[in-house]
Amino acid sequence: MLSKSDKAVKIREGQSLKTDSLETYIRNAMELPKAHMEVLQFPSGYSNLTYLLKFGKKELVLRKPPQGVKIKSGHDMGREFRILSGLHPLYNKVPQPFLFSDELSIIGTPFYIMERMHGVIFRGHTPKDQLPDLNQMRKLSEAFVSTLVEIHSFNYHAAGLENLGRPDGYVKRQIEGWTKRYIKAKTDEFKPLEKVYTWLNKNIPTEKRSALIHNDFKYDNLILSQDKSLNIKGILDWEMATIGDPLMDLGTTLGYWIQESDPDFLKENSMNITLVKGNLTRSQLVENYAQKSNIIMGNILFYYVFGLFKIAAIIQQIYFRYKNGFTTDIRFKNLDRAVAMYGKMGLQAIQKNKIDNLY
Repeated sequence: MLSKSDKAVKIREGQSLKTDSLETYIRNAMELPKAHMEVLQFPSGYSNLTYLLKFGKKELVLRKPPQGVKIKSGHDMGREFRILSGLHPLYNKVPQPFLFSDELSIIGTPFYIMERMHGVIFRGHTPKDQLPDLNQMRKLSEAFVSTLVEIHSFNYHAAGLENLGRPDGYVKRQIEGWTKRYIKAKTDEFKPLEKVYTWLNKNIPTEKRSALIHNDFKYDNLILSQDKSLNIKGILDWEMATIGDPLMDLGTTLGYWIQESDPDFLKENSMNITLVKGNLTRSQLVENYAQKSNIIMGNILFYYVFGLFKIAAIIQQIYFRYKNGFTTDIRFKNLDRAVAMYGKMGLQAIQKNKIDNLY
């Protein structure tokens, strides 16, 4: 059931690794089969780069930041390695980390090595005949919510991650921070998006909550069992995890949750499987989350609009790198259209004061 997009393939042009120094480093640190190291790349994803390292039947995964980025939290390999190291002994849905190095002479960037978790990953372009049926999708959709609540209920103190973030003032810092990052990466005038971040800055909630949050929780970061049950086996991409308000995490998830009532452009370019029949709607997802978490959903509109804006800002940063020649990845060519559309969605949500049926 693994779709082609989740199989490691030939490395993209301009993203190759220094294999000799890498293999020497890994062999000096780990006991591995004598087979020559084969390196392939996982083709999906727009942020950090992920590679498959094969030593005969032994498989490892390498994560590194792309070229041309400043190493801050989203691309900080040491931070992500520390998160996995704290979580893995206590949470079996996290891959085991093995090695971290910030020695630039090895491959030119910091990187870490972790276990290869096998399973199914569904993406927006997964062939229809490989997607879950209606009943499977409903169960997976509800398990999705349960797993997000599971993360938010995790005892991060027991994992030694209490210093991972600063929950006090978290929401305000996020709104101000993403506003600054968007403006810094700005390439075009998108008036609706400007109205969105202006509204967010004026409507920051005062409630205080603290939890471990993933910050990129969506279907294509979940590894599922390879049987009909489609149980959630693993959670990937912890690069932006921190300690903060769980509803900000939920808001990001809602931003990615494209559904049938949304504009055609977003549906046609959806990188997720939230459009598959059987999924909860955004409102149903919120209701399901509230029941399982016992958190009162008094101001979910703010968190949804934040999610849309945050996604727009992330896409804009990627588009900025493409437009300025830091990457030649053709997938990034029309991302400015996505930025504009997320801005329009956010403004519609504000004006209609709801998170569903915006068009």
